[in-house]
Formats: sequence, structure tokens, C-alpha cells
Amino acid sequence: MTTLKRTPLFEQYAEAGARTIDFGGWDLPVQFSSIKEEHEAVRTQAGLFDVSHMGEVEVKGENALIYLQKMMTNDVSKLVDNQAQYTAMCYENGGTVDDLLIYRKSEHDYLLVINASNIDKDVDWLKQHLIDGVEVTNVSDDMAQLAIQGPKAEEILQSLTKTNLNEIRFFRFQDEVNVAGVSSLVSRTGYTGEDGFEIYCSSTDAVTLWKKILEAGAESGLVPCGLGSRDTLRFEAKLPLYGQELTSEISPLEAGIGFAVKLTKDEDFIGKEALKKQKEEGLKRKLVGVEMIDKGIPRTGYEVFVNEERVGFVTTGTQSPTLKKNVGLAIIDKKLTEVGTEVYIQVRKKRLKAEVTQTPFYKRPKA
Repeated sequence: MTTLKRTPLFEQYAEAGARTIDFGGWDLPVQFSSIKEEHEAVRTQAGLFDVSHMGEVEVKGENALIYLQKMMTNDVSKLVDNQAQYTAMCYENGGTVDDLLIYRKSEHDYLLVINASNIDKDVDWLKQHLIDGVEVTNVSDDMAQLAIQGPKAEEILQSLTKTNLNEIRFFRFQDEVNVAGVSSLVSRTGYTGEDGFEIYCSSTDAVTLWKKILEAGAESGLVPCGLGSRDTLRFEAKLPLYGQELTSEISPLEAGIGFAVKLTKDEDFIGKEALKKQKEEGLKRKLVGVEMIDKGIPRTGYEVFVNEERVGFVTTGTQSPTLKKNVGLAIIDKKLTEVGTEVYIQVRKKRLKAEVTQTPFYKRPKA
């Protein structure tokens, strides 16, 4: 029997009443109270997530930028110090190795944040393509990551630091921030569609930081949140999940993250030619939103049909806690992606009517 990996906060889960599950080889909390309650808290107040299972990789050296330009679909040269960027790594055929964040600390010092289920694969991939003047170091075991998300996130976190968090703009970060006595990298990023911060610290400081943030946010409605609400929140905001919206068989263009693919950058990156061809010839399939008309929920892997012909498959689906509607994301034939197009989802033994709908399903109200 395989032993599940645990984050430094595992002992805290039981204290908070969490129910844990096997998530890609990790023993992680699916919920603390209920998925709907946690989802609602993040949309209206704030939620705190343990995301220490995510991987962190340092890329350092005089040729770090040249190397990252070869490995990444986005244009890493556009980054300035203390800025983050969303990007992808691709195979030669345009399929996705992973989607990730890059943090630029300096011209020769970057931190990559990768998906937990891909840590070993990604590190191997990065090392396979190493060039002179670059060091790649997997520091995942040494780091913990917490995410505080929601409209009250800044107010709660601000009570624990003298650093002016209002000055950390979206996709910017500050390193060595003192948060409740813990030296942290604080980044204005997240995976929920809400405002908030992701906080990186030493794994030995994770428990202290977790307790201090929960204590500071108690009166503001902050609650600990699990993987269940993290998934419904990111889904409503149409943020892709590797293994569902993105895979080795699904390209970033097909998954709707073409904004992170810079085919016009001078440098060749792995997969560039395949993606360029895909764009020039026109995508044959594309990620869309679907809303059920008949009663049923479009679950991951369910097939999509039009006129008895299979035209695609659902990548993620659930009852949206915010919209109270049964909706899904699906990769389907490009010719059928216009909003209002009628399709049928194979739900067990029945084909149920649905229609292509606008995405994202949820957008944060402007302040």
C-alpha cells in the first residue's frame, strides 16, 4: 500500500474537523465544514487554503532567462523584478506538460510554482532540457504555501504585517515580508476568481502562519477551506485544472489560455511550431461552457453529442454554488462553439439536453 504524502499542516486538519481524501497521492482536506459554505465564504468574506502540496522549483544562473524562454510558452522577458506570470510548458506536439506560475526575483533568479501531481514529471522535463549556466533545484519539500482568498483577504492579512499590501498589485509580489513573525513571499495571485494572496514560507513555519491567519480572520468570517471549494471556485472562474482542461493531449490554445502563448516572441520554445500550425490551420476543437437544460449534472469525462455524433467531452462539471445551475466545461468541435448551440450530454444511460453558454460562469464584481 502506497503511503500518502502529507503537508506540514496535516495535524491541523483533524483539529479543524476536516475530511481528507487521496488527491494525486496526497492526503488532503476535501472540506472542513461543507463545500458550499466554504465556497460562499470565499465569495463574500474570506477563506484560507493549505496549498503546500504544490511544487516549487528554483531556476537560477546567468542563462536563466534564455532557458526559460526555451521552456515556456509565454514571453518571460516581459517580466520585471517582483512580478509573476502565468504560462505553460508544452511537448513538441503542442500538448501540455503543465501550466504554472513564474516569479521573477531578479534577472538570474526565478521561482516556478507547478502542479502537485506533476512535480516529478516537470522537474525531469526541466532537467532534460537544461543548458549551461542554469541550475534547476526542486525546493518543494522546504516550502509551504497558504492562500487567503476573498473580499476581506487584504484586510485580514494586513493586520499581521507592516508591509502595505495595497501596494502589491495583481500578479506582483514581495519577498521577505514579515507576516505574524514569519518571513514570507507574498503574492497577489490566486485560483478562485477573487482577490487575495498566496503566501510562501518555510515548511517549518507553516503551522504558525496557519494558526495566526485563522485567528486574525475569525471575526471577519474567515474559514479554513478544502479542495472541494477550491475546485468549484476555480471552475466558476474558468481557471483550468491540469489533468482536466489541460493534458498532454490538450493544447493551451484548445484550453482557452492562448493569452499565455506568445507565438510572436523571437525565441523558439518547445511546441512552438505545432502550436503555430494549430493556430494557422484553425483549431478543430475548443473549450466552452455548457449549461444543462434537462435535469442532470455534466460530470468530468461525460461525452457530448450532436445528432447522434460524438463531438466532445466534459472536462469539469458541477452544480455552480454561486449560480445554482448545473454547468460544465467541455472540449467540443469548433463548429459547435457558438453560444446557444444545442448539444446533448451522455449522463449514465440518458442523453440530456444542454446548450453552449458564456464563460466564465462567474466574474468578481468591480469595486
